[in-house]
This record gives sequence, structure tokens and C-alpha cells, in this order.
Amino acid sequence: MARMTLILGGARSGKSAEGERLIARHPGPLAYIATAEAGDAEMAARIASHRARRGPRWRTIEAPIALAAAISDAAPLPTLVDCLTLWLSNLMLAGNDIALAAAALEEALFAHPAPIALVANEVGLGIVPDNALARRFRDEAGALNQRLAARADRVLMMVAGYPIEVKRP
Repeated sequence: MARMTLILGGARSGKSAEGERLIARHPGPLAYIATAEAGDAEMAARIASHRARRGPRWRTIEAPIALAAAISDAAPLPTLVDCLTLWLSNLMLAGNDIALAAAALEEALFAHPAPIALVANEVGLGIVPDNALARRFRDEAGALNQRLAARADRVLMMVAGYPIEVKRP
């Protein structure tokens, strides 16, 4: 497996399952860094479903905002980060400095000693949003995805549950 894999795709495209499959190839305990928060019953059910699917080998670290620190805490375990898009949304809603957080994320990623997979939504394939906040979010997500794809060893695009290799090691 590549040391760093970025997994992109639309909603319900199989990104998380593919990330779990890639990281689960490694022996021993594994780390799952969750950026989602259960803000409503639907999200709580989705989080519970993901957690049940992973099983006991996975150590879950919740990091809705402090992602760089969580990646450092996960060392030396093979790690899945799910998902960068929710993390970005959390940062924006909290008024955090995105450039500073992205730089800290990159530093943590490259210091991480084990394979790491990153899940993110591809949000630029639809129509142009009709409000400034949504356009800013789309632009920030696209910039973050491009920044990490340039540094990743491998990039996958998920379509209907199937990975398409965009960049290979």
C-alpha cells in the first residue's frame, strides 16, 4: 500500500468502505480518526453504522477540529481519516484559520510513520452554489483536495463503489 492515499468521491460512493479496506490490510490495531459529530439522529445512526462495520481492531479517535493532533496521537498505527470534508466544514463554522489548519495537517501527515488513508468528498462536480458561504466551502474543499492529492502517493476516485486509480505510486 502507498504510504498516503487520498480517496475522493461523491456522497455514498463507497469512500469510507474503501478506506477501511485499504487500512484493514495491515496487521494489528488500526486507528480511525472521525471528524463527524452526531448533530442529529440521522448522523448518529450513520456514525453507529460505520463503527459497527469496523469492529474491535479499530481505535476510534474523535477529532472534529483538532485533526493534526489526532494524527499525531494515532502514531504508529495505520490510520484512516474520515473525512476531510466534514473537518473543513467544522473549521469554517467555528471560524478557524483554514490555511493554518491545512498547514498543520500536512505537517502531521508527513510525520505519520504508518500508512494513512484520507477520505474526502469531491464537491466541485455539481452546479455553482447560489450563496457566498457555499461557494467558499466548495473552493476551500477543492483547494484542500488538490493540495493533498499533489502530495499523496496514491489518489482514488470512487464511483458507485468502485475505485478508479487517478494517481498511482
